[in-house]
Order: sequence, then C-alpha cells, then structure tokens
Amino acid sequence: MTTEAVLFKHKWALSLLWTNVAVALVDLIVFVGGPARPTRDLLQSLAFTFVYANLTSVFALLILGWLIERLALRGVPPWKVVIPGILVFTTGGCLLAQLLLAAAGFSGSQHFWLDYYRTLRFAVPLALVFGLGAMTHATLLARVQMMERELHEKQIAEERSRKLAAEARLRSLESWIHPHFLFNTLNSISALIAIDPARADQIVGRLAILLRASLDTSANSLIPLHQEIAMVESYLDIERVRLGDKLRARVEVPDELRETKVPPLSVQSLVENAVKHGITPQSDGGDLVVSGRADAECIHIEVGDTGPGFELADICAGHGLDKLVQRLDTLFGDRARLNVFRRDAYSVVEMILPRP
Repeated sequence: MTTEAVLFKHKWALSLLWTNVAVALVDLIVFVGGPARPTRDLLQSLAFTFVYANLTSVFALLILGWLIERLALRGVPPWKVVIPGILVFTTGGCLLAQLLLAAAGFSGSQHFWLDYYRTLRFAVPLALVFGLGAMTHATLLARVQMMERELHEKQIAEERSRKLAAEARLRSLESWIHPHFLFNTLNSISALIAIDPARADQIVGRLAILLRASLDTSANSLIPLHQEIAMVESYLDIERVRLGDKLRARVEVPDELRETKVPPLSVQSLVENAVKHGITPQSDGGDLVVSGRADAECIHIEVGDTGPGFELADICAGHGLDKLVQRLDTLFGDRARLNVFRRDAYSVVEMILPRP
C-alpha cells in the first residue's frame, strides 16, 4: 500500500471518529441536562444519532473534499463550497437515515415528515458548526504543513549553499597552493627581495589574504563585495608580478556597490577564469576589467577580457563556473544568473544578482 493510500485511510478514519465523538458528546449533554430518563433511551438515541451522523458524513467525505479541490483550481474559496455542501448532505443524509430506520421498523411513517423536520432543526446547526470547524482545522493544518515544507526546503537550500561555498573555497585553495601557482609566486617574491624588498613584502601579504580567504570556515553564504574585491586585487597583484606587462588589469567598481552582498569567491572565480583562459594563453597578454553597476532591480558585476571568449553552454560539469551557476541558483533561484557575451574587443562574463 502506498504512502498516499495510508494517509488517505488515516484521514478518513479520523474524520469519521471526530464526527461520531462529536455527536455522541452532544447527545450525552442533552440527555444529562434534560429530565431523568432510562439509560436505554440514551443508548437508543445514540444508535439513531450514529446512523444519521455516519450517513451524512460518509457522503460528505466522499464527495465534498473532491469537489473543494476541483473548484479550488478555478479560484472558488472553500467556504463557498462547504456551507452549501453541508446543507445538501445534511438534509439528504438525514432523509436517507430516516427512510432506512422506517424501513427497518424503528420509526413510524405516521409522523415521518414532522420527525424529519425536528431532526433537521438539530442536525443542520450542528453540521454547520462541526463542518466549518473541521474546515478551519484543515486549513490551519495545511498552512502549517506548507510552512514546514518551505522551512525544510529552505534548510536544504542553505545546507547546499554552504556545501557549494565550501567547495569553492577548497577549489581556490587547491589552485593557490598548486605547485605551479605557488612556486611561481614564491619565485617572484624571492626575486623581488633583492631588488624591491617592500614589494616582496607586499606580495607576501597578498598571498596571505588569498589563503586566509580560502581557509575561512564561516557559514556566511554572502559577503560584502568589498571583501571579494580585496581578494581579486590581491590575486591580480600576484599575477602582475608573474605575468608583467602581459596582464593589464583594472577594477572599476563604484563605491556605492561595495557593501552589496555577493557569494564568496564568486567574482574571484570569474577573474581567475579570465586570467587563466583569456590572458595567459595570449603571447602578448591582454586587458582585464572588473566593473559593476546597478539598476532598479539587479546588481551587475562584469569581468571582461580580450581573450577569445567562450559560450556558457561549453562549460564542463564540475568546472568553477558551473559550480558558481549552481550556487547562484541555490541562493537566489531564477533571480540570479550568469551571462556570457562579446562587447567590442572584450569577452564578458556578467553575474546578475537581485538587489536586496
């Protein structure tokens, strides 16, 4: 048996149990509050009440719930279905119950319609009270379940975001302690010590900033853009020592955007990709520009280089930019994305983020 079938059976059983308990309590209160009568009268009254209640509620449970779901798809509020439905099923169920009791010889036909009217005087108000109460309970329960699902989905998204951010830090750390990059940086520092000790000390500090950023284990899924720009400038400064005039880079991000929150190592990933695949392979190097702007709804961070460029569809699974796309989707959904295009002589990767 499927989970859905089990839940349906439980919901059905609880609804019938609630109906029978409710009418039994009302019957008991009326019996205790009225004149003294034999217990046999209470049992007979309970038996009749259960017949009326179950014949009314069974058809209501079978049809009314289905009808509410179908009409809800057309924008009909539940109460517009529940109130007429309760009236129809209560009058119909009571009539069917009285016909069955008359056929079984438990009630006479002489005062059939008078007894039916008297039954409706009690049944209709009780059905409205219990029916609307059940609808309110179901509505509140559905809202609670929806909030629980949204909270669970948010927790999953946050956990996935933390995992992707940790992977990004690990990927950057691996690239920066990779022998090729690290040895080149250390060789550059060693060469600078003799001719420009101050510059050598500055590059050591730049390398420390990069390593510290990768080892940062904070759970923040977003950091201020100025922290990201500090990493980018440190990385570019180190690469300038290695590449010399081949790397002509500048950062043109307005001050008013520097407090904007961005995913950690997002801009850094774009810059690394531009240096490795756009600038380094060119014999005469190239230009690289990091820029930013904002419009009414979005923040636009662009990294452009004068390399050959690429298509977003060509990015391999697991590549740094592919991971960045996943992180943006986890954090912002369809409100954030990467665009790749040509502008004049530049291949531009644009990261679009929603404004807070």
